[in-house]
This record gives sequence, structure tokens and C-alpha cells, in this order.
Amino acid sequence: MISILSIVIVLIFTLDTTTTEIVRKIRPEYLLAALGIHMLSFIIWGLRTKSMASALGHKIGIITALEIVISSTFVAAITPSSIGGEPLRIHLLSQNQMPIGKATAVVLGERLLDAILILLIAPFSLLLFHGIMSNPTLDIVLISGELLLIVSLIFVLYAVLRPHNIKLAINVLVGWIARLGGKKTGSKLSKLSESIDREMEEFHNSMHIFFTEGRKGLFYGSIYTVIFWIVEFSLLPVILLGLNQAPSVMIAFAAQAILMIILIVPLTPGSSGIAEFSAITLFSFFVPANALGITVAAWRAFTFYINLLVGGFVCFKLLKNTEMIQKYIK
Repeated sequence: MISILSIVIVLIFTLDTTTTEIVRKIRPEYLLAALGIHMLSFIIWGLRTKSMASALGHKIGIITALEIVISSTFVAAITPSSIGGEPLRIHLLSQNQMPIGKATAVVLGERLLDAILILLIAPFSLLLFHGIMSNPTLDIVLISGELLLIVSLIFVLYAVLRPHNIKLAINVLVGWIARLGGKKTGSKLSKLSESIDREMEEFHNSMHIFFTEGRKGLFYGSIYTVIFWIVEFSLLPVILLGLNQAPSVMIAFAAQAILMIILIVPLTPGSSGIAEFSAITLFSFFVPANALGITVAAWRAFTFYINLLVGGFVCFKLLKNTEMIQKYIK
């Protein structure tokens, strides 16, 4: 509802008499191509998960990998800052006979590759926008996003290099909660702490494998990461072609890279509201005013609503196959 309301507000302030002419002349073949591009990005993501899991000695089929990544987009779309996708992917990988520690290594490894790529291209993106983007508030959000990315990157690297310190911190936290919760709670938390210790060791060993004999999986993961973001960022130029606009591919890619940083910060479900208003700010530098609202609505439809629709369908399919739901249906 937040996202729909934001789109409505964007359209109200950008529609004019010439916008109807743009809508009338929409080229549907390009919008179908945009849909195909977004579906292709799911396949590439699934191949990345498959290759990285294979590097840790766990074979998963491409269909299973697709179900895992697609269903996670639905959960990401309904959780603050899209944070729910990772735990679901870890859970679904563990359901495919992969230890939680290794599943965590795969998922965090993917996030690590995404963060490194975005951090590498962010300076070039900001350089392209330098001089045309003079918004102090947006600058603060961008800096906050970059800092959050860097802190997350440092935390993951620290967990890889110094797992014992992380385990110690977790055990101290668990011990503190146990003292507050009483003897019964303390017994349960003690078992949880032992489980966390085992999985942290598994995670550390798995990340070590990625940097030693599993380098091939990490290499392919890096290649798939680059291809994934090129494909996903191609959405906007294709949408603009469908609206009979001449896109600047480099600027369109730069705008979306900056958006990825901004969307890390907000706490709204699926970054709703923030995504739409940030997009209209950034896209306004290279999209005509009369096509701006339609462009933002179409971009959000492919990157958010399609994820809700397709991801929700796959989530329902996976949920329906669980033993608990089958018993409930019967």
C-alpha cells in the first residue's frame, strides 16, 4: 500500500496532457523484453547459488536454486530494508541437506560479492552525477548507505577471519539473556549456544573453502554477479525504449547503482516509498518530465511488483509442499 500510494503521488505530480500521447505510443515489445530480462536475472542468480553451493560440495538442481532465489524476493519485498530474503534462502538451502553454516556461507558470500561490486562502481556513478545532483539530503542518504555497506562488508570479513571472537560475543549475549530468563530459559539457550558454535565453525570452514580449493565456485559466483547486475540494470534503458525515449545507458546504470545504495538505508517494507521518490529524483536528470512518472511506475512494476507476484506464487508452492501445511489442508 505504501508503494502504491507513492506511485499515485508520483503520477499526480508528473502527468500532463502530453503524457497520454506517450502512453498511447507505448511499444509493448520492449516492455515484454523488460519482463524477459527480469526473468533472466532470476536464472543468473539461481546459477550463482548453484555454483557456489557446488563449490562447498553440495549439488542442487537449477530448478531448486530458482525456487530458492525467487521465493526470497517475495519475503524481501515485505520486510524492512528487504532483509528477509537472506534468512529464507539459508533456510531453504538447509532444507536441501546443506548444513546451516554452509548455507550461510553461500548466502553471505553472494551478498559480499554484490556489496563489493556496488562499492566498486559507486564512485564512478557518483562522478557521472557530480555537478547535476545538488541535493544535500540525498548526499547524506548516499553516504549513510555507503557506510552501511562498508560496515557490513567489514563485519562479514571479520566473522570469516575471527570466528572465535564472534562466538565469544554471542555466548556472552546468550549468557546475559539466560540470567534474565531464569533456569528453564538458560537450559534452552545453552543448547542454542552450542548449536550456534557448531554453525559458526561450519560457516568459517565454508568461507575458508571458498578462498582455497573452492576458488572456482567463488570465481564463477563473481562472474554471475557481474552478469546479474548488468542484466538487471538493463531494465531501465529497455523500459525507456518502450516509452519512445532515447536512454543514456551509462547514466541509467549509474542512477540504478546509486539507488541500490539508497535502498539499503530505509526501514520500510521492501523500501516502499523511498524507492519511488528516490527514483523520481535520480531519473529526473535524464528522463523528460512528461515521461518521468510512467517510467518510475514501470521500473517499480518490474523490480518490485513482479517479485511480489512471482515470488509469492513460488512461496505458496513451497509452503504447500511442507508436511505441516499438507496436514492442515487434509
